[in-house]
Amino acid sequence: MITVGSVLVLAASVALVFGLNITSRAPRQFTIDYNANTFLMDGVPFRYVSGSFHYFRALPETWRTKLRTMRAAGLNAVDTYVEWSLHNPKDGEYTFEGIADVENFIKIAQEEDLYVILRPGPYICAERDNGGLPYWLFKKYPNIKVRTNDEDYKKEVSIWFSKLMPKLQKYFYGNGGPIIMVQVENEYGIFHSCDKNYLNWLRDEFQIYVQEKALLFTTDIPDERISCGKIEGVFATTDFGIDRAHEMDKIWETLRTVQPNGPLVNSEFYPGWLTHWQEENQRRNADEVADTLKSMLEIGASVNFYMFFGGTNFGFTAGANDWGYGKYMADITSYDYDAPMDEAGDPTLKFVKIRNVIDQFFSLPAVSVPDPAPKMSLTAVDLKPIDLLLSESGRRNLVTKSQKARQPASFEELDQFSGLVIYEAQLPSLEIDPSLLTVNELADRAVVLIDQIFIGVLSRENGITALPISAGFGKILQIIVENQGRINFNKANDTKGILGKVEVQKFDGTKLEIVNWTSSSVPLEAQQISKLVDERKQEKVKIDSTGLLLQGPAIFYAEFTIIRDDIQDTYLDPSGWGKGVVFINGFNLGRYWPLVGPQITVYVPKDLLKKGVNRIVIVEYQKAPTDGRVSFTSTARLDDPNDECISGVLVTSLEVLAIDNGGSRCEVVEIGAEQTVIGTYFLVSEVVQSFR
Repeated sequence: MITVGSVLVLAASVALVFGLNITSRAPRQFTIDYNANTFLMDGVPFRYVSGSFHYFRALPETWRTKLRTMRAAGLNAVDTYVEWSLHNPKDGEYTFEGIADVENFIKIAQEEDLYVILRPGPYICAERDNGGLPYWLFKKYPNIKVRTNDEDYKKEVSIWFSKLMPKLQKYFYGNGGPIIMVQVENEYGIFHSCDKNYLNWLRDEFQIYVQEKALLFTTDIPDERISCGKIEGVFATTDFGIDRAHEMDKIWETLRTVQPNGPLVNSEFYPGWLTHWQEENQRRNADEVADTLKSMLEIGASVNFYMFFGGTNFGFTAGANDWGYGKYMADITSYDYDAPMDEAGDPTLKFVKIRNVIDQFFSLPAVSVPDPAPKMSLTAVDLKPIDLLLSESGRRNLVTKSQKARQPASFEELDQFSGLVIYEAQLPSLEIDPSLLTVNELADRAVVLIDQIFIGVLSRENGITALPISAGFGKILQIIVENQGRINFNKANDTKGILGKVEVQKFDGTKLEIVNWTSSSVPLEAQQISKLVDERKQEKVKIDSTGLLLQGPAIFYAEFTIIRDDIQDTYLDPSGWGKGVVFINGFNLGRYWPLVGPQITVYVPKDLLKKGVNRIVIVEYQKAPTDGRVSFTSTARLDDPNDECISGVLVTSLEVLAIDNGGSRCEVVEIGAEQTVIGTYFLVSEVVQSFR
């Protein structure tokens, strides 16, 4: 049992050092007094309440506002991953600009009075494609064993660190910067390898750059596997959410089995949770979050909220989970996470309750809590179909390479991060009619056509890998495979494409393999999309009157004009569309899938829009409304509209901050240009007033 008596005394003294002090006299040190169970900042007891905010999930133009909002909540640190695949998208290519400018993010955090907790992986999970590991590792080294003592993997990690870490060294606390802690690996205890040689090597690799200028730490789930994640000489922390609050004493005891002394830290306290397509949006009760936070602070623990601001998985960056056959689950584009700040960065009712708890333990900063930013609605836009993926012009503009081989090529073999691959082969003569077509080891989803006529859809998510085809359908089998996101949790290599045999059923019940394939890359990158639009924007192709794309995926385009000067964030609503990806002014907003949800709207930051003419391109895989219409609304829709209202949910960022109507049904009504919900609600002006 963890006793709190002496720790409460410590908690009072720790309050003396909570805000950022970048002018303390040299030498600056951030260390641990294990006997007193406390962090020491320049010899003074210290603890933190931080929040996770991943710089790559928000446009850099918005970083300062969001970090300032976090500081206004009473946080004194920001926690962020560093995503290897973002900065090193191709072998030998590196980027540290724009949304990848991690140095600027750290500078802004320091300017906004926040310490930084850095988590450079190299594996990060984070519900990101491949857990942040670059896809090209698996092309370059087909047999690589990532997150182990594998020499090829270690060599690539060393190269990556040699590019990243020298840029960050000046920001370590001991060098005058805000970075107080650096995480080694990520929840390694639950990884199947339990390779201590690798962990020790990685610790030493970090120390080449960190030395004693910041504190190395690990984070692990609090069960018997925590011992696999513990690294000699590295500070250990744990993670848990409100679902385990009732066994908090047991959790701390588990941590003490690998680290008998030292401050208690919950490095991932979950105020919300991740959401997959085809499931309910995950929500967590605001009062339970606040109560659990209070319990941890009462015993002197340090806490990091994962997430405090979630943001958006722009483009094809969302990851996935896999719980077995037919249980692959792709993450939605929104990373709202039911966090204290919503996807747009606005404070929610959960933010208010957390701030009130922090106020009981620490002095709040003299930083005003910002009002939720207004959102705008726009006139609906009608897009027209300008091309088909399988047309001559579609292929010429969107296919970047083709490869002929006996077997289908994977995305990785084609050196392709994401998007689509078109697989084509001659159908053999079928002995029975219909014959069952089976695609073995499909990753992840496929539209099946014969002679460019739609036959059906196969899905790894739903365990559907076969469909009947008729002998009279045609001669050329076309399978268009979508990468829905590489698995980010636990699995080490989630290769994409057709990975096994494609077979048709014979008369005697055996199967005949289809061979000699052409595999064509369609990465759906912005430059290819723009090239097609420039050539085809005056054209219009005919699609079926039902809106079903019977000839395969289609590209839709429109221009829309914004005349207002005060451009605000908005949400694109693709209701009536099927499944695909949307670009605004050449920027890939991400995937949409309103057919299943729960996410309906796609967040559009105002910085992507401009006064005057704007471009929208939709690559739709399955169906489109007959008028090709999309709307831009001021309200996010991340839950099924028929779901019950949930306490603490941000309903609209302008009229209403939060609702709590006891779980009764929501009734949506128009209020001018905005929408709100009938029930008990708090006007923004009233709630924000309570901050001050």
